[in-house]
Amino acid sequence: MAQKLSGGCACRAIHYECSVAPGLMLNRHCRDCQQASGSAYAAIVVVPKAAVQIRGEPRYHKVVGQAGKAIERGFCPNCGSQVTVKLERLPDILGLQAGSLDDPSIYRPAMDVFTASAQAWDHMDPTHQYDFAPGCLVASAVGRR
Repeated sequence: MAQKLSGGCACRAIHYECSVAPGLMLNRHCRDCQQASGSAYAAIVVVPKAAVQIRGEPRYHKVVGQAGKAIERGFCPNCGSQVTVKLERLPDILGLQAGSLDDPSIYRPAMDVFTASAQAWDHMDPTHQYDFAPGCLVASAVGRR
């Protein structure tokens, strides 16, 4: 049976449920994610967009990443909590912020990406580091080829 994910923002104005198990869990160390998260990286759970039901209306902030493709971060307009990430280059997937999960203890990152931007004080698993986000791994993890 697939593990059902649920979560939302701090004030509960936005809540989501996902009907499938996570495809991939990863830490994104790009500078955009550092600035958006206020931390060393963004902890992301990757799922098929079609499997997620969202109650409430996230507001999206759009930036263009280093590869020239848009990244949209969904946050609650009431409390400001980040909840989702949408990537133009992978339109069928949705990133859920691990900290927004109702049970964040299930988060087990499989890799660190954009490690060229990682902060020296951030300790990562040296066996699963990439200077880029391997799109083929992300797409195949959620069943898109």
